[in-house]
Amino acid sequence: MPDLAVRRFTRAERIVHQTTLVLMAICLATAAAIYFGPIAAVIGRRHVVATVHQWSGILLPAPFLLGLMSRALRLDVRRLNRFTHTDARWLLGALRRRPHRDHVSGKFNAGQKVFASWLAGAIVVMVLTGLLLWFKFSLTGIPRAGVIVVHDLLAAAITVALAGHAYKAFTSTGG
Repeated sequence: MPDLAVRRFTRAERIVHQTTLVLMAICLATAAAIYFGPIAAVIGRRHVVATVHQWSGILLPAPFLLGLMSRALRLDVRRLNRFTHTDARWLLGALRRRPHRDHVSGKFNAGQKVFASWLAGAIVVMVLTGLLLWFKFSLTGIPRAGVIVVHDLLAAAITVALAGHAYKAFTSTGG
């Protein structure tokens, strides 16, 4: 039976998305194995798990950076970086829990644009705080405990955001 689904994204864009998903899942799973005692006890080999966590975190921006060779991905990045009056109306309606459905958002609605921007920034912060922790860098005036708190709280926020993203992806009717 032929595939009649409309493809919103090119093969390259899907590979970037899926590879990022795999790396993010590895980061979250290994973080759970490092920080939660019962999981750590079952898994063991904390050093190996920590090394896998560190490298998957360092590699997290790589799929996107490599994906920039794709013209379609570059075009989508430009679309995501444009916030229009239509997006402002969409976002205001969503915040009031009355989304406007009478206008066309384009390929991405305001919620998708905000999520993509937030996640891109979150990944940068996670990589930077992860590097500070991994190599035990010190920043004058910023205690290591503060870096750990930022890294851990942002990881929790990313987990919740990705759960919401997955929920919307699997329950959306495409409209």
